[in-house]
Amino acid sequence: MLRTAVQVGGESASYLTVERDGPVVLLLHGTYWSRVWLPVLGRLAQAGLRPVAVDLPGLGRSGGELTLETAAVPALAEWVARFTAALKVSGPVAVAGHDIGGGVAQHLLARGRLEVSRLALLDSVTYDSWPVPSVARFRDPEAVAATTADEFLAARRRVVAAALAGAATEERITDYLAPWSAARVRRSRMAMAGAADSRYTRDLVPALQRSATPKLLVWGEDDGFQKVEYAERFASEIPQTTLVRVPRAGHIPMENAPGRVARALADFFTA
Repeated sequence: MLRTAVQVGGESASYLTVERDGPVVLLLHGTYWSRVWLPVLGRLAQAGLRPVAVDLPGLGRSGGELTLETAAVPALAEWVARFTAALKVSGPVAVAGHDIGGGVAQHLLARGRLEVSRLALLDSVTYDSWPVPSVARFRDPEAVAATTADEFLAARRRVVAAALAGAATEERITDYLAPWSAARVRRSRMAMAGAADSRYTRDLVPALQRSATPKLLVWGEDDGFQKVEYAERFASEIPQTTLVRVPRAGHIPMENAPGRVARALADFFTA
């Protein structure tokens, strides 16, 4: 397991990977950071894949700072395309996205920003499922300006604990919160929340319905943020889609059932 970085647009783009030969699987986070993929990275590598879990700009361990413009899903998709080029990855690439990262992944496929060979979505935003209330409040500039660092961290602690569900331990929650100790990263997170807009997924539906690219949904059945009913709708309306439900798992099923999730992803990406 290795954390390293490349330069994208003059800023450091940090990512977790397992250095090995094999097809690249690009792993995109949403409102958290690359930490969400840590439980499955090793297992994906053991399956012969080269997992690359990137921190989006201004978030996690990456440099830069998001604005309302650069935090929108289309802009993040363009950034991911530049990141992929910086890695010198060419040709078709497999992509997995969690949360808002799933919205970015859908955009990459539907708008042709990358040649996506296979698409996996894990507890992703879809249709009009977002922004959820804890995100939508930051669409109000006055709410952003009035939020202190302590208030932000306290709110994120509650959200992280709920998202982790049965996997929530004090050590794990603290680990997830670590990047938000930096004001720049807190501002980037609030920019991503402020830019959240369901039209970025609603507008993709016609293109996704025309797509013959294989798609996999992996979903925690107990997710209180992105309900499994949205995954069921997506699987019924979007062709070439398979849904894997993860019992007793919340919004981050990689933490609740790492073996089951990794196995589903590995089988899908090596098929």
